[in-house]
Amino acid sequence: MSTGAVTGPLAGVRVIDLTQALSGPYATSMLADLGADVIKIEPPRGDMLRNVGPFHPADEQRPYGGVFGNANRNKRSVVLDLKTEEGVRTVRDLVADADAVVENFSLGVMDRLGLSYESLAELNPRLVYTSIRGFGDTRGGESPYADWPAFDIVAQAMGGIMSITGPDRDQRVRVGSGLGDTAASLFAVQGTLAALFEAQRSGRGQYVDVAMVDAVLALSEVVVNNYAYTGVSPEPIGNQLHGFAPFDVVPTKDGEVALGAPHRAQWAKLCAAMEREDLVEDPRFATDHARWLHREQVYEIVHEWTSRHSTEELVDLLGGVVPLGPINTGDDIFRDPHFAVRQMLPTVEVPGTEDRVSVTGVVPKLSRTAGAVRHRAPLLGEHTDEVLSELAARRTTTEGAPR
Repeated sequence: MSTGAVTGPLAGVRVIDLTQALSGPYATSMLADLGADVIKIEPPRGDMLRNVGPFHPADEQRPYGGVFGNANRNKRSVVLDLKTEEGVRTVRDLVADADAVVENFSLGVMDRLGLSYESLAELNPRLVYTSIRGFGDTRGGESPYADWPAFDIVAQAMGGIMSITGPDRDQRVRVGSGLGDTAASLFAVQGTLAALFEAQRSGRGQYVDVAMVDAVLALSEVVVNNYAYTGVSPEPIGNQLHGFAPFDVVPTKDGEVALGAPHRAQWAKLCAAMEREDLVEDPRFATDHARWLHREQVYEIVHEWTSRHSTEELVDLLGGVVPLGPINTGDDIFRDPHFAVRQMLPTVEVPGTEDRVSVTGVVPKLSRTAGAVRHRAPLLGEHTDEVLSELAARRTTTEGAPR
């Protein structure tokens, strides 16, 4: 696999990726999308995510799961056994002239391996060292749960978002995607980029500590805001949003659409479309708060009207008028011109075949130094020789440089 010329705002930045599963790899994939040279260090057995489906039919003898492929595009894979002195020594050599390290081992593992932030910062004072753990690292705060293992579902539960997700208080559910992982990834990227920017000015790196449960809490503003102001814990109300109405999934003649018209200007436009302009000044519905208090009547009126129209008719009537959209399935997304023109479904090759599959695209669109999905995720150890040869060449250059 040829990596080709690398462009993007992080071109020239080298990241040593000591992560597996989802939270860490998803973070480093975003850095790679923006041009960073991300060197993924894998144990001989490989990242556990390689064995998680969905799989392409050609991958039966060589697991290369779709989740792994999406979260590890644009990276180079090097196999090192960190249980050996040689493996640890090689990581330290790679870190010596890297810009950042990202890891998501359990608390204390990196310290026991001799790869703690403090030991690596002695080698490279400009190093930015980011960790992602369920409940953070003791360097960021002594959590009583620091030693607890965590998965996405635990982070969603303890971070609060599960308490408001579901049809009612008796049926609380996790958000369908791995939000506990990916939210932490986003904050890890934010912290890493901020620390890299600061290091350019100060010449000094620092430790970036991200807890999965903290990241979920930061996205649970409904829980925090309501309890902080009222002392009452909000409960699940389905697809509605506390304080806003109408704001829900509403029925159509042949399905459902998502509709939000909670503010006066939007409500007036919806009333006009329903030919019910009288509702705009009705005291029950005249203010945003009044519509929330009388939401049962609001939804009764809206549902009666939307149920008389097909989904396509409602999109034609209200699309671009008030916030409204169909509930897209995978099939819908792959046919939607928005995602095509926004390059949100780029394709990469499936190794060992002539097929190509889509991965998620780069979200931030930079006008001058755009990121890109340049190549597929690597095979296990695909770049070991390449990276170690580069390391040897740098050693030779450094040893021969005048002192």
